[in-house]
Amino acid sequence: MKKVYILAIAALLAAMPAAAQQKGQNLALKVLVEDMTEPFPTTAKAHMENKLNMLLTQNGIASSDILSQFFITAKATPLTKDILPGAPTRIAESMEISFYIADYYSQIIYATTSVTAKGIGNTDAKAYMEAIRHINLNSPELKEFVATGKAKVIDYYNTQAPKMLAKANSLANQKKYEEALWLCACIPSECDHYQSALDAGDKIYQQYVDYLCQVNLAAAKMAWASGQNAMAATEAGEYLAQIYPDAKCYGEAEALYKEIKAKVLDDWKFEMKKYQDGVDLEMQRINSWRDVGVAYGEGQQPTSTNIGFIR
Repeated sequence: MKKVYILAIAALLAAMPAAAQQKGQNLALKVLVEDMTEPFPTTAKAHMENKLNMLLTQNGIASSDILSQFFITAKATPLTKDILPGAPTRIAESMEISFYIADYYSQIIYATTSVTAKGIGNTDAKAYMEAIRHINLNSPELKEFVATGKAKVIDYYNTQAPKMLAKANSLANQKKYEEALWLCACIPSECDHYQSALDAGDKIYQQYVDYLCQVNLAAAKMAWASGQNAMAATEAGEYLAQIYPDAKCYGEAEALYKEIKAKVLDDWKFEMKKYQDGVDLEMQRINSWRDVGVAYGEGQQPTSTNIGFIR
């Protein structure tokens, strides 16, 4: 149990400085691109993923490393190939690129469009790479595609958020706090129920940190009582490190810390966890519980991603 808590909180703290800049969590989509086989070069997949990331960013959507439910993808189909006159030899390739925003779990396509891209190079591979590079992300077709997909995904959350939050509260009652916080974290700021998600997340987070405090304080007391020396202090410190300053038993934990510190003096290099000075405490709490949920979501990712339902 101790190792689980240490890993979860370590992930939370690692993400906190970057996340603490923004309270709202905008809608995010996972970028998924299947391996692009011949005639495309092996590097074509990475270039297509980069294009999709740029497309999302330009249209106010974040790109997520986690597949929560919704994703964006693109498939390229070669159309024409022409050998241009003159030396050195140059090849002109054109391709049709189909874009999709879809629901991974229900296998529903929310938006789709196609554009044509052209590229010229001295090899087939270079021509195809040029074609991908020249995809016009500002085309009316792509802007409408993203706007349509975004609206439908937000409509999904507007409809389903109450059920998601009810399930989150049920999970919290079962002490499945990380999963509950993941559900709250999935609801984007554009959703009508976002404030409800913040309220639910804050409440569940408080239950979570209070639970961690009770478990780790008891373990710290037991570790310290076993020897009351530098070794016992080190073990107790591992548990005390998991206790947050807004936990109800933080004061009791701090009292134990002072007792141990007075006993081992400078041999114990440890300080109780505190929130960052000069940073909005509400913001830190929001990002803290969201990071706990995200850490849970990362651990639930499918081992393989199959989007074969998109043709």
